[in-house]
Amino acid sequence: MSDGRPTLGGVSSIAWVRRQAVGWSLPRDAGTTTAAAVAGLGFVQADPIRAPARAQDLILRQRVRGYRAGDLDRLYPALDVDEDRLYAYGYVARRLRRYLYPRYDRHTPGGRFVPTGRAADVLEFVRENGVTHPRDVQAHLGHEPAPNAWGGTSSATTLDLERLRQHGYLRVADRVAGVRRYEVAPPPDDPLEAGERLRALTLLVARILAPAPAATLSTAVSPLVLWVAGPRRRPGGLPVIRDLLDSGELAAADVDGVRYVWPADLAPVEGAPPARVRILTPFDPVVWDRRRFGQAWGWEYRFEAYTPVAKRVLGYYAMPLLWRDRVIGWATCAGPGQEVEVGYVDGAPAGTTYRAALSAELERLHAFLAAEKP
Repeated sequence: MSDGRPTLGGVSSIAWVRRQAVGWSLPRDAGTTTAAAVAGLGFVQADPIRAPARAQDLILRQRVRGYRAGDLDRLYPALDVDEDRLYAYGYVARRLRRYLYPRYDRHTPGGRFVPTGRAADVLEFVRENGVTHPRDVQAHLGHEPAPNAWGGTSSATTLDLERLRQHGYLRVADRVAGVRRYEVAPPPDDPLEAGERLRALTLLVARILAPAPAATLSTAVSPLVLWVAGPRRRPGGLPVIRDLLDSGELAAADVDGVRYVWPADLAPVEGAPPARVRILTPFDPVVWDRRRFGQAWGWEYRFEAYTPVAKRVLGYYAMPLLWRDRVIGWATCAGPGQEVEVGYVDGAPAGTTYRAALSAELERLHAFLAAEKP
């Protein structure tokens, strides 16, 4: 390191970006517990598609030894974690609630949501009854349809439950057959100043995605700017990023025309990456940003689950295939007990070391999926 700039042979290099992207995010030895992994990450993105498993499980299997598909849901009631939204929807360490709440509400004069009317009745019902299924609220308060955010209709009381969760009055207690059940959230700590909240959240996202293109980090924290400061604050995260660079809390370097940023307290990864194959979910922090992906690994990866079948190139749920610190191709697998198909950008690496590493990863994947066999 020199003047805060990453160097490899004295020159800022995309090889350095690759090494840090893998080394900072993926442990060399996944020897921790689910609770410790979630606490350390602060956030694990969720996605419901199971092809072969949900994103949250595929993320954690690379970071927790012996992790099995569905472990996060099974352990969730005992974990210090909430379903919530950061730069995407997922699982957020509960210590971060003081930075996430209160949230600006564009539907309320003054921007602060206070339950009234039916929402107040829903909140009171949950207070009195404890862990509550949406149908229990419907049975008590009636089933009035209301338009939802996806262009359809939902029960008005179910929408109230979600709005109360989004503003910190309720939390997801667990899920039954995929349906959220709710309980009253712990009372918030004394509210922090908006600027302090934004800096802390921006640093967290920067740590998860490090090293991140500044433009990517700005986009990722844009919703947080709105939730914390409301529309009067300049949109986007660039002002916060500049403040953190000025204070020395973020470091930065320009690599091949892209400004990368990362928390300054992250020690650079110097050693060679382990000779290991990893099959990653498209939502894993290592490959989450398609801008960095293209620059770091030299090819365009696309998530094609929502692409018409005739236009797919890689497959419905093609998972990036990481060898050492290079993404060399992709893998697809329909689910537990199904064959894993592997494709390459420029052919498979030669030699027995790679073949043995791939075989070991396929064994780990099948053992992970075995927990979700019907």
